[in-house]
Amino acid sequence: MTEAAPPGAPRGGLGGRATERAVCVLAPNPGPMTLDGTNTWVLSEPGASEVVVVDPGPLDEGHLRAVLEEVGDRRVAAVLLTHGHPDHSEAVTRFAELAGAPVRAVDPAYRVGDQGLAPGETLAVDGLRLRVLEASGHTADSVCFQLPDDHSVLTGDTVLGRGTTMVAHPDGRLGDYLDTLRRLRRITVEDGVRVVLPGHGPVLDDAQGAVDYYLAHRANRLAQVETAVENGYRTAPEVVAHVYSEVDRALWPAAELSVRAQLEYLEEHGLI
Repeated sequence: MTEAAPPGAPRGGLGGRATERAVCVLAPNPGPMTLDGTNTWVLSEPGASEVVVVDPGPLDEGHLRAVLEEVGDRRVAAVLLTHGHPDHSEAVTRFAELAGAPVRAVDPAYRVGDQGLAPGETLAVDGLRLRVLEASGHTADSVCFQLPDDHSVLTGDTVLGRGTTMVAHPDGRLGDYLDTLRRLRRITVEDGVRVVLPGHGPVLDDAQGAVDYYLAHRANRLAQVETAVENGYRTAPEVVAHVYSEVDRALWPAAELSVRAQLEYLEEHGLI
């Protein structure tokens, strides 16, 4: 879900090499919720013979072949999912078949093989280091992947390259999402993470600025929703029409999910 552009000097163009270890293959599924399409990431240590693929995306044979072309004669050691929404996960079984690789995800429903993902673990693939970060909030099963040697983080739908994302209530929860954003901000300070490699939209070169924007945006929207309720707008559709009036109506269904998450949060904290 996109509303306005976060800071961070978004790079022109989509797809192609983003960092020394990360290459984006853009899926052909543009739309109001997917922006230019899903970013499938091919990760590897320079000169390595094994790669990791993150978020194979929609079930589009042409896209999967493009990912395999980027992989080339290297071996796909693992396929990882940032979360289970179809624009990221629909192709996992088919891609696993084509690549002969296991799929690791938080949600067992998307796994191929018996390995999941544990927040805090570091994956090591032919010299590549990839740290799994707890990132629930957008969905309950969301994770991010930190590339410490590139000072970058793959954020899935938690932080987009353009605009803001939704909290997919009831699976997603606002309190969890705010905690995730604070964790992301900590790694920009403590670990020197500078680059956001998002699930949709262009790469951002100011990770801290992007996360600060998201935190400020969420605080502002929450205050607007609280005020709307105080002024008599009680149902989620009423709040959306009032608070999100400047947002493209095509995004109102997603906005309603976020509003429901915000109303739940305000109720839990005794604010409404």
